[in-house]
Amino acid sequence: MVMRARILVIEDELAISDLICMNLEAAGYESAAFYNGNEAADVLERDASYDLALLDVMLPGRDGFSLLPFLREKQIPVIFLTAKGDVASKVKGLKSGAEDDSVKPFEMLELLVRIEKILERSGKRKEECIRIRDVCIYPGRRLVTRGGTEVALKPMEFDCLMMFVRYKNIALTREQLLAGLWGVEFDGETRTVDVHVGRIRKKLDFWDVIRTIPRIGYRLEVEE
Repeated sequence: MVMRARILVIEDELAISDLICMNLEAAGYESAAFYNGNEAADVLERDASYDLALLDVMLPGRDGFSLLPFLREKQIPVIFLTAKGDVASKVKGLKSGAEDDSVKPFEMLELLVRIEKILERSGKRKEECIRIRDVCIYPGRRLVTRGGTEVALKPMEFDCLMMFVRYKNIALTREQLLAGLWGVEFDGETRTVDVHVGRIRKKLDFWDVIRTIPRIGYRLEVEE
């Protein structure tokens, strides 16, 4: 069973909002878009059951800084969306209680990783069991079973599998996988990724689930 985390997207630029929501939905989240600070506040008065908010600083109506205390009162973690070079807004937002910030224009995979880390840290992750064919993945216990029998995955293999699951149906480059698993400063060869993917495929019989994307990397393909 997978319960989807609910993400607020409070951003007045339609193109940016649409891009964020599209990627959130592809990554398995439920998104709700608002383009005006007053509108977002009104809705939250009636329904505050959101797990995280992506909050633009400059908004019509109530701006991001005035909305931040309101969101904190509702116990909704916040990632501020700031403009490139706007260091003052970034510092003010973090000092005011935002969990993190992301500078526009941003890399979507990086934003998704930030969201995942905050949901984990705040205890708002919704997954109980992720099922793909006869494989069940229990993220909280770092347990994987196939046909009811536990499959022994090494820690890095499990982390690699979870990256594919979190960004299912999205093609990931080897460099993105390296950065997500070992950090942006990792200076290893991309062949390391191929080795881990090969082991996961063999152990879980995922030969046609984790697809090789020529000249790009890999994609975990599952039906919604």
